[in-house]
Amino acid sequence: MRMDMTFFKNKRILITGHTGFKGSWMCRLLANAGASVTGYALEPPTDPSLFALCHLDEAVRSIVGDVRDLEHLKRVFEETQPEIVIHMAAQPLVRESYQNPVYTYDVNVMGTVNVLECVRLTKSVRSFLNVTTDKVYRNREWEWGYRENEELNGYDPYSNSKSCSELVTGSYKNSFFGDSDTAISTARAGNVIGGGDFAADRIIPDCIRAAQAGNDIIVRTPFSTRPYQHVLEPIAAYLMIVKAQYEDPKFAGNYNVGPDETDCWTTGNLVTLFCKKWNGRTDAKVKWIDRYDGGPHEASFLKLDCSKIKRIFGWTPRWNVETAMEKIVEWSKAYFEGGDIVAVMDRQIEEFLG
Repeated sequence: MRMDMTFFKNKRILITGHTGFKGSWMCRLLANAGASVTGYALEPPTDPSLFALCHLDEAVRSIVGDVRDLEHLKRVFEETQPEIVIHMAAQPLVRESYQNPVYTYDVNVMGTVNVLECVRLTKSVRSFLNVTTDKVYRNREWEWGYRENEELNGYDPYSNSKSCSELVTGSYKNSFFGDSDTAISTARAGNVIGGGDFAADRIIPDCIRAAQAGNDIIVRTPFSTRPYQHVLEPIAAYLMIVKAQYEDPKFAGNYNVGPDETDCWTTGNLVTLFCKKWNGRTDAKVKWIDRYDGGPHEASFLKLDCSKIKRIFGWTPRWNVETAMEKIVEWSKAYFEGGDIVAVMDRQIEEFLG
């Protein structure tokens, strides 16, 4: 069924973290829908970046700012009077959180406090969504998926800081929005993959860099299992949630957003699929090797139970991992060959929404 984006035309939407990978796809999708988007974030976190490559600063109003700067954030809210706020700004990397735990907690916890405080003070806001992660749950290495009512207690500083962000959201919701017209939700997404991700220490960007350089792909945890999904899957779900609760606050809540169980893949199998798709489009003979680097603790097995969002909204994932990988390789080849990556991006958005 085609997703109707006409709701977002002329809606005033503020997105934190808009210069990141997911934020850039979100901006492109909303700009195409005719929304009035204001983004608030630091400069793009990578060079190159999807945000810069697609000239998204021409499609949305882009404000450079830090979510830890409450006074600046307040001024932006006062100026823009957003109707919808989507909070995506974060320090998003597990390994980085071990190296800089104070910064990670400062951004992911106090950043959320500051955004929610601005929402509290801005009467125009009708719909707020805090985007977190599947890693918010206390991971017991279960073979079944975690549900929204499971214990929140992430292990590492990144995961734990996002658990705290969830708790902050719940506290603000209970304390300040009980009788309010502002609907408050959180969305816990699985591992996101897609074209234009240039981040360090993520498996698909690592694969692409190695393949383009003609090197073997180094896989440090080939037997770890994760729920993988194309970036458009959670973004479309986020927009579905903010639209539904804008129209009826009864839809506010906490939602898992992940793939079906068949798309919970081991890292090794995922990289094997990448090699197959990459080699199929080129004359390359890319392969991967298992090389544990002695890094910090990471979960071995993690799955989400997404029955709640399916039951309430009739939502189902659209692209499986194999299709997602085809789209990633398509985008990446266009980028390396100097093609029109914006056209590729827009075509993939249209295919997904259609």
